[in-house]
Amino acid sequence: MAGHSKWANIQHRKGKQDKLRSKLFSKLAKEITVAAKMGDPDPDKNPRLRLAVKEAKSNSVPKDVIDRAIKKSQGGDAENYDEIRYEGYGPNGIAIIVEAMTDNRNRTASNVRSYFTKYGGDMGQTGSVSFMFDRKGEIMYPASAGDADTVMMAAIEAGAEDVESDEEGHWIYTSDTDLGEVSAALEGALGESETAKLIWKPQAPTEITDLETAQKLMKLLDAFDEDDDVQNVTGNFDLSDDVAAQL
Repeated sequence: MAGHSKWANIQHRKGKQDKLRSKLFSKLAKEITVAAKMGDPDPDKNPRLRLAVKEAKSNSVPKDVIDRAIKKSQGGDAENYDEIRYEGYGPNGIAIIVEAMTDNRNRTASNVRSYFTKYGGDMGQTGSVSFMFDRKGEIMYPASAGDADTVMMAAIEAGAEDVESDEEGHWIYTSDTDLGEVSAALEGALGESETAKLIWKPQAPTEITDLETAQKLMKLLDAFDEDDDVQNVTGNFDLSDDVAAQL
């Protein structure tokens, strides 16, 4: 059991998310619409939609917004989105994966490339950095779900691969294909999780100890966050405690 690194992934940055809450709601609703359009509009019969609704609820998206997003998928006027992954390097060679949903590939590619360039990075080809990450399912429980040993035993019995626990909570990892099954099994043992989603998990995060590098990186990640086409961004970095405290 390893110590969970809360800086390994930008999605935890609640302060930034609060600032961009309307954009976040829009992105989560887009994922719900796409998931419902690709499969069954009933979350109980559509694993991707079930996970999308769960993620939306964990971020306090109102029920009426979720219901509208599902209903929109059944209308003939629902937009068609392409799912695209971009890869590149940020400041100090930090590997970054950008996942987008777009109705205009040229616009999105141009924007993503411009963000990399503006903030000291470089967009690469598909596959240029993804080999440094593992595609995993991540299930998160609050610390109140139980102590580390209790959660570890429940995770093993449910078929999980690994657990990372600290004072903030428990992160349970599965293979990308087992996320739904393990999540369902854990609900029987620990109750409903806070989140359950597919992620890119860095294999060997780079620790950032230089404040200037960290500031440039955060500006790059913020630029991605603010783009309507970008759904998720992941980097293979940790911030040192000293640097994190100064941001």
